[in-house]
Amino acid sequence: MSNYRGIFPGTFTMGNVVCGFLAILSAFEGNITTACWLIILAAFLDALDGKVARLSGGSSQFGVELDSLADFLSFGVAPAVVVYAIKLSDLGKWGWLVSVVYIMAASYRLARFNLLAETEEKKDFVGLPVPAAAVAMVSYIIFCDEIWGELHFDRILVSMIILFAFLMVSQVRYDSLPDNFTNPENRTKLVVLLVAAAAILFRPRLLLFPFCGSYILFGVVREFFRLFGRSVGRVAGRQHLRRRSDRKGLDE
Repeated sequence: MSNYRGIFPGTFTMGNVVCGFLAILSAFEGNITTACWLIILAAFLDALDGKVARLSGGSSQFGVELDSLADFLSFGVAPAVVVYAIKLSDLGKWGWLVSVVYIMAASYRLARFNLLAETEEKKDFVGLPVPAAAVAMVSYIIFCDEIWGELHFDRILVSMIILFAFLMVSQVRYDSLPDNFTNPENRTKLVVLLVAAAAILFRPRLLLFPFCGSYILFGVVREFFRLFGRSVGRVAGRQHLRRRSDRKGLDE
């Protein structure tokens, strides 16, 4: 029976693959909004397959590798094709160069995730998760379509794909969804997640992008304060050592 446990999470992973492929076809056909929703559906299936694997006891190295390949298609290639179709194609060679940079960053991020999956990534994500980057970009397109009926402020979209490529390969840490909610911090995360999910279900076209953007921005701001605090600590430590050496020189 244990040999068949991997079928359950594998079904969600294959659904992820199908959604990614259909998103690319939809982008080629000019159905950009449909492509965006397919990528969001792929992200939903991707979130479920890991949970189902743990609940069913079907986790395996094969599943991890298959999930990475699915994520590369749905959240690496598919969003790059969507953004290229709606905007980057107007930029000529620079457009496909930006798309290639994003795809390479996504592949690097997924490979690093596999290496860290058994250690650090259980607590935090090192670098912006690829699904979060993809959903943020396509939800912005849906957001614009809902308000204006077309893509507005397209430079923001170009800036996002460049920024997200950098964040994916960076050391900026992002919160992951914990497996248990026994401590207060994890329970707080659960409450925030439930509130966000309820709000998004109420008005998904308008609220998905603000929540995705807030998640990404929070990680950047937190990393800034962490680095700032570390720098202040180093300066304070040097000043303390300097005072000690000065006092020792006076005593001598």
